[in-house]
Amino acid sequence: MRPTLVLLPGMDGTGELFEPLLQALPATQPVLVLRYPLDGPQHPAALANWVGPQLPADRPFVLLGESFSGPVAILLAAAAPPGLQGLVLCASFARKPSRLPAALAPLAKVLAQLPRPTWAVSAALLGPHATPALRERLTGALAQLPPAVLAARLQAVLHGDVRAALRQTRLPLLLLEAQHDRLVPARCQRELLALRPDAERVAFAAPHLLLQCAPQAAAQALLAFVDRLVSPCAAAQSAAR
Repeated sequence: MRPTLVLLPGMDGTGELFEPLLQALPATQPVLVLRYPLDGPQHPAALANWVGPQLPADRPFVLLGESFSGPVAILLAAAAPPGLQGLVLCASFARKPSRLPAALAPLAKVLAQLPRPTWAVSAALLGPHATPALRERLTGALAQLPPAVLAARLQAVLHGDVRAALRQTRLPLLLLEAQHDRLVPARCQRELLALRPDAERVAFAAPHLLLQCAPQAAAQALLAFVDRLVSPCAAAQSAAR
């Protein structure tokens, strides 16, 4: 049996934006999409505690953290839950991607209350890859996000730093990098590689939402990663750890 691919969503927290990737994955690849709660703390440690009990307990799995969820996935991987065989970070980071000081985090509450122009959000997340269908899916997902929750997640990004946890991880790591990312700069990918020089990196000519804009290529990279994890060679290496 192939390991289940557990998908942790980006800032929207709905998991609905994974649909293009789900359509690109074969039926033989088990997938579990998680959705974040709209109440309670929204920082990575709290969300990791919320996700933990929902992880597969009776079968192996691979954890993917998209963007905002990268730190959540890192904290979970550092805790080494039974069955976890690999970690994937997609267009993500180990600490705040913005150069803005954390002292400006209170402004997140103000920004979250402002109207969200569709064109600006689309340009930032989808770039020239935007299609009517993708824009509609993105708008629908973000519309479900209350301003208070958005503000809490923005603050979590500005304050977060899970570099120490990433150093503790020993599982195979795959980095999916969006080369045309307007939100997460390339230095974040360099930092991830500096913390885990053994990580595998696959770059895509895509914007921040690379799983949505390049689903076929992303699916191929994920399947290849999972295949290597279940190969006899990978199993031997895992047993030797």
